[in-house]
Amino acid sequence: MELRHLRYFIAAAEMGSLTAAAEQRLYTSQPSLSRQIRDLESQVGVELLSRSVHGVELTAAGKAFLDHARLALMHVDAAAETARNAAQPASKKTFAIGFQTGHEMNWLPQAMHVLHDELTNIQVTVSSDYSPDLAEALTRGRLDLAFLRVELGYDLAYHVVDREPLIVLMPSDHRLTAREAVAPQDFVGETFIGGSNKAGVLRAVTDDFLRRSGLDIKLDHGVDNMAMAMSLVASTRGLALMPAYAKNLLPASVVSRPLQGEAPTIDLAVGYSTSNTSPILELFLSRLHELAQPTSSGRRSG
Repeated sequence: MELRHLRYFIAAAEMGSLTAAAEQRLYTSQPSLSRQIRDLESQVGVELLSRSVHGVELTAAGKAFLDHARLALMHVDAAAETARNAAQPASKKTFAIGFQTGHEMNWLPQAMHVLHDELTNIQVTVSSDYSPDLAEALTRGRLDLAFLRVELGYDLAYHVVDREPLIVLMPSDHRLTAREAVAPQDFVGETFIGGSNKAGVLRAVTDDFLRRSGLDIKLDHGVDNMAMAMSLVASTRGLALMPAYAKNLLPASVVSRPLQGEAPTIDLAVGYSTSNTSPILELFLSRLHELAQPTSSGRRSG
């Protein structure tokens, strides 16, 4: 069994499609991916994926195998990252911070303020990504700290720094732009856009809000990121429920309105691995109280 077998299996399981996993994640051909999965199943001795015309689904054995496969890759990547860090010159240490894409606009200046006393002694690297990918990067030692959602299934610690209300995105010429606020019932009959399975935290908050509102509305389009959400709003003329930081990113073709009544919120947290012994991380955590609430935490509408 080789590492590529595990990577290929995880990609297929997460995408739910051999074709999508091959083309969008692995940049290989679908027949090649199928062969790798069959080789892995042959070595394990059981069927891990159930195939159908609709894609692939994990079997019971596949579900049990998936967590162990992820853990094995995390240990391998963490070992490689540790070796790379050990090979770096000791003169200047690197501190890697990740942001859920779009949040760096509010939180990067604040993070740098917390680190201001150490900036001459360290090299700060900054990246942005989907929240689940940030959680994985923290687990594997690629990041020291990240501003992300509270992702379950990872051995991470979290400190919530903001609770963002969900807002409604719509085309700039939509009939609901005449409203100061959008009621939950206004979603009935509209194309509805929300978080995909990968954006699991947003998906759970949205599903709970619709259920509490007494609405049986099915998701028409699930999105992984804000750019995809805005593109679908503009192209399908649908409505999207998204966190308030979306206001920082809206193009002219998309506007926002608050929800009527008490809007559901989604947490943004500082996350880190408890096994990370970086003194810079320890310093940052001791100064978390210096992270003031961003005034632009999504309070203007388009």
